Amino acid sequence: MYEKVSSNFDFVSHEKAVLDFWKKNDIFEKSIENREGCPTYTFYDGPPTANGKPHIGHVLTRVIKDMIPRYRTMKGYMVPRKAGWDTHGLPVELEVEKLLGINGKDQIEKYGVEPFIKLCKESVWKYKGMWEDFSNTVGFWADMEHPYVTYHNSYIESVWWSLKEIWNKGLLYKGFKIVPYCPRCGTPLSSHEVAQGYKAVKERSAIVRFKVKGEDAYFLAWTTTPWTLPSNVALCVNPDETYCKVKAADGYTYYIAEALMDTVLGSLGDEENGVKAYEVLESFKGKDLEYKEYEPLFVCAGECAAKQNKKAHFVTADNYVTMSDGTGIVHIAPAFGEDDARIGRNYDLPFVQFVDGKGNMTHETPYAGKFVKDADPLVLQDLDKEGKLFAAPKFEHDYPFCWRCDTPLIYYARESWFIKMTAVKDNLVKNNNTVNWIPESIGKGRFGDWLENIQDWGISRNRYWGTPLNIWECSCGHRHSIGSIAELKELSDNCPDDIELHRPFIDDVTIKCEKCGGVMKRVPEVIDCWYDSGAMPFAQHHYPFENQEVFKQQFPAAFISEAVDQTRGWFYSLMAISTLLFDRSPYENVIVLGLVQDENGQKMSKSKGNAVDPFDALSTYGADAIRWYFYTNSAPWLPNRFHGKAVVEGQRKFMGTLWNTYAFYILYANIDKFDPTKYELDYSKLSIMDKWLLSRLNSLIGTVDGYLGSYAIPEAARALQSFVDDMSNWYVRRGRERFWAQGMEQDKINAYMTLYTALVTVIKLAAPMIPFMTEDIYRNLVCSVDKTVPESVHLCDYPVADPAIINKDLETSMDEVLNVVVLGRAARNGANIKNRQPLGRMFVTAPKKLDKEYCEIIEDELNVKELEFVDDSASYVSYSFKPQLKTVGPKYGKLLGGIRAYLQSVDGTAAKQELDSNGAISFTVDGNEVSLAAEDLLIETVQKDGFRAESGGGVTVVLDTNLTPELVEEGFVRELISKIQTMRKDAGFEVMDTIKVYVSGNDGIAAIFDKNGAEISHDVLATEIIKAAGGSYTKEWDINGEKVTLGVEKN
Repeated sequence: MYEKVSSNFDFVSHEKAVLDFWKKNDIFEKSIENREGCPTYTFYDGPPTANGKPHIGHVLTRVIKDMIPRYRTMKGYMVPRKAGWDTHGLPVELEVEKLLGINGKDQIEKYGVEPFIKLCKESVWKYKGMWEDFSNTVGFWADMEHPYVTYHNSYIESVWWSLKEIWNKGLLYKGFKIVPYCPRCGTPLSSHEVAQGYKAVKERSAIVRFKVKGEDAYFLAWTTTPWTLPSNVALCVNPDETYCKVKAADGYTYYIAEALMDTVLGSLGDEENGVKAYEVLESFKGKDLEYKEYEPLFVCAGECAAKQNKKAHFVTADNYVTMSDGTGIVHIAPAFGEDDARIGRNYDLPFVQFVDGKGNMTHETPYAGKFVKDADPLVLQDLDKEGKLFAAPKFEHDYPFCWRCDTPLIYYARESWFIKMTAVKDNLVKNNNTVNWIPESIGKGRFGDWLENIQDWGISRNRYWGTPLNIWECSCGHRHSIGSIAELKELSDNCPDDIELHRPFIDDVTIKCEKCGGVMKRVPEVIDCWYDSGAMPFAQHHYPFENQEVFKQQFPAAFISEAVDQTRGWFYSLMAISTLLFDRSPYENVIVLGLVQDENGQKMSKSKGNAVDPFDALSTYGADAIRWYFYTNSAPWLPNRFHGKAVVEGQRKFMGTLWNTYAFYILYANIDKFDPTKYELDYSKLSIMDKWLLSRLNSLIGTVDGYLGSYAIPEAARALQSFVDDMSNWYVRRGRERFWAQGMEQDKINAYMTLYTALVTVIKLAAPMIPFMTEDIYRNLVCSVDKTVPESVHLCDYPVADPAIINKDLETSMDEVLNVVVLGRAARNGANIKNRQPLGRMFVTAPKKLDKEYCEIIEDELNVKELEFVDDSASYVSYSFKPQLKTVGPKYGKLLGGIRAYLQSVDGTAAKQELDSNGAISFTVDGNEVSLAAEDLLIETVQKDGFRAESGGGVTVVLDTNLTPELVEEGFVRELISKIQTMRKDAGFEVMDTIKVYVSGNDGIAAIFDKNGAEISHDVLATEIIKAAGGSYTKEWDINGEKVTLGVEKN
């Protein structure tokens, strides 16, 4: 029959055994093969980088990305799951630099690009084994034997094809633009990369005096980047705003925006001594100041402008200047800002860039060799010495840092390659509107807003380890994009047969210029590695060179999921490339995941010491427990606070309860040698409890299936947890005696078959979520007795509800039963009467009067002789009301005294009925209408002597707490049975062992044994009750104030 099951479940060791079973029997592979020819449900896995270790956040992404494909497979879909590795990019280069003890591009080139690339290729696999072990341990199923790898030639060739398609559409161009630039890495960043690295910083800004030519006056201009001042070539005002020429209390005459005069100059005054901060001399519109000249702030900028024969150092006008901060006059350095560059083009300003590619000030300035941020205080000092610094106020703002190396970025004019995303903005927005974003607020808000304000994608990187940009350039200016290896070989006379599409090898390949016959060389840049990962829908298949049908079958993805930080990363690159090539979204459903925090809601980091090692967590709690925690803890897109106590609690409440229910079934099925394949459920013969559980079960199937089908994961998990709790703590607990019955009568068969059916169905429903434990249970519970079933629960079909078994009236009635029982238990606790003490009567007031069979369940559960439904419980209970000051005070203020007086005098029973019927109590105070809902009231139940009442959910339960001698005696009998059962367990007796019972030390208790011996013996499997001291195990008890010594002994 079944393998014996321990109630002490070792999750981790069982999971290792399940992993071995899956591996030896190729269960994952069979789950794909068995669905060949079925509809395809495609999942794309965002490729991790194998030169970084997995962290606890990856457990969250893995368990969500694993669960949905498992569910869809059981629903009858063929779900291809190809793993992938993101292998290019600067993080790999930085790792190799660290390994070699070198720093920066100069030292890389000195070391040699070819050996450097070789080390990059090796470095990307540093943690491959760790990732594979991690994925296996967490139960993540994907094809890791045949992954796509972004550095493979086949992958790069597909990327080249896509770039050529974009080139042919005229959307790939080289432009001179202000780009976010990392001086440490020596490369620009795309806008979505910049978005990942902002930090709050405190810095000094500068309000600077610019001397007006021909006047003893100064323009006051503001900048947050003092290091750009040596490159100043113009000032800018808003043409429509009012500006004033003022005589200030510091003795200077300034031009400044009227709206900001008090903010900037106000502190110069001394009102107590009658000194005004400033006096307005003249007013102008900003347009009136256009072309007004001033003296260069730094000599070097004037000299540079003169060399270029361009006019500089005058006032320009543009509406981008705001009055929100500063002085209303902005300093312009076209090499260091997008708006500055645009104004430079509009006014044909000279191009002055006194910062080199390493972020250091150039020799033309007094700060040669200083990093720009280090030059800030030096610039301020010099301006202050020269009397040109009005103020240097501190300010806090969000500043972008390189997400790879943590260096402050600078906005820097460079020639870069761009994809013209602005040309397809409307298509991006249209395609995004077809996606089911979970939550919608990310897709339509954060991501949607990003698309509405999209910028061209700066795609080139001045680095080494990446997909080479496939543009060849001739000195005559002609350019050509290569779209395949075949095309390259056709056009080149020096392309090796086994060409590797990486630097430096590809840099040596030349082609002939079709315009002038000259030699064309590849441009030196590689591309943004986000483009690599965004190309995976087609590049993983080497499309369009191979697998065209496979690609068509698996595009777009039905489902993807990553953390919220991928909004401007992988989510964007996928959408951008798919829109450019196919004008459709590459995904249909997206679950956006929140970040994993510590138990206090803090971001995890090694430096804080609060980071959780995922391998430690998995070896401590097991994968299923962590999976279940992430499914139930909160909506997936909200931050998850991860801590062991919460994991253990979820494990106990759901998995522990499910396991113990399964262990209960196995224990008694083995005793009775019960084989469920030999019987069928006969619905007509079932008890009301059986019918209720099966109705609940089939309702659950529809609920969980519906939730998972719409990606509502916590809701599905909570529905499962609620059912398992009801199955264990209501159905099994109330039906235990049915399993203890002698022989194999029909009622016992019904109990076995009902519980077996529920267990098998629940583990199938839960299999995508807790794949290990459900497999363990399925292999023993099902495969042990039925050799015709699939060998794994993950090869089964997902359960389908039988509408004929669903009885909503039955479920509603049982819900009321449960509500009455909960209130009844609360009433017992309030009266300090144990459940083992029988009571004579109880009264229930409820919207629905239950049938006799439900009443009998309540009577049995609450150990009450008689239940009576009454229309009014006022004879037994009343209520007192007080205002809830937190809510009533703000609503009614001065009426509070009158409200309190009314509530003190009101008929409590009538008021409670009004509240239950209408949802509020309504009355007038001093002619003012007052309406108080339940949250506005403090309600106390006023108990009457001999009765105990509890109310909730529109139901009132009243217990008659008066005890007759007969009831007291019966209570003793129940207590004695309970104590003997406890002793049986403590003594280590088996469930079916018969015993002798010994009683001594209390004649009253002995008399109760004399009178009720048959009942006690039946329940505890006693063959004899001996009124003397004895037994292999004895214990003294205090039972309702009576001391007695009991002994038990196995026959």
